[in-house]
Amino acid sequence: MVKEYEGKTEREAIEKAVADLGMEPDQFDVEILESEQHGFFFKRGVVKIRVYVNEPHHQTASQPAQAIEPSGDIEQQLIGFLKKTIELMGYPGEVAITFREKGKIGMDIQSEHSAILIGKKGKNLDALQMLVNVFASKIGGSSYSGKVIIDTENYRQRREENLIRMATKTADQVCKSRSSKLLEPMNPFERRLIHMALNDMDEVITKSEGEGLYKQVRIIYKGSNS
Repeated sequence: MVKEYEGKTEREAIEKAVADLGMEPDQFDVEILESEQHGFFFKRGVVKIRVYVNEPHHQTASQPAQAIEPSGDIEQQLIGFLKKTIELMGYPGEVAITFREKGKIGMDIQSEHSAILIGKKGKNLDALQMLVNVFASKIGGSSYSGKVIIDTENYRQRREENLIRMATKTADQVCKSRSSKLLEPMNPFERRLIHMALNDMDEVITKSEGEGLYKQVRIIYKGSNS
């Protein structure tokens, strides 16, 4: 889906898009169409933007993920643990198993409080995922090596697609300016995604910078000294 908005500033135009779409700014792409000045004695700026929304995911975001029957006692306990955790947080919902792969299972939360459970840049969802994985290791013992992926409103896939688009756009800017740019702080999985997405671009290299769980990826033009 593509829509256009305008405002006195870029920020105002984006705020109109956010209000109209009911989405966060990082959930859609923005293209600046034009910035005009009108009037002779008093100039008034007009910024027009075009917003690109990944329509299939936007349409299905509120639809339940396809659930599968839990397999074994561990998965039943994981469902119960996550459901109880979000209830204690004050944001109740339903929890289901959505996929099962070698060494990995997916769990989905259906809740009217999904936006809060996701949190800014998915940090609340990451925290819940970490808790569930700690619990999985505890009940599974030393023999358990699986990883649990927690999602809601198809956030993970939308976030991945947005990050790849952002990284590609930033890499193009870096090539034009022959410099380097830092991306926003990301968790380890998201940083790996960026490194892999830009791995085939001969003109740039990537490296992680910072301390702690949320580090930043720097995209560097190979011929620069940055």
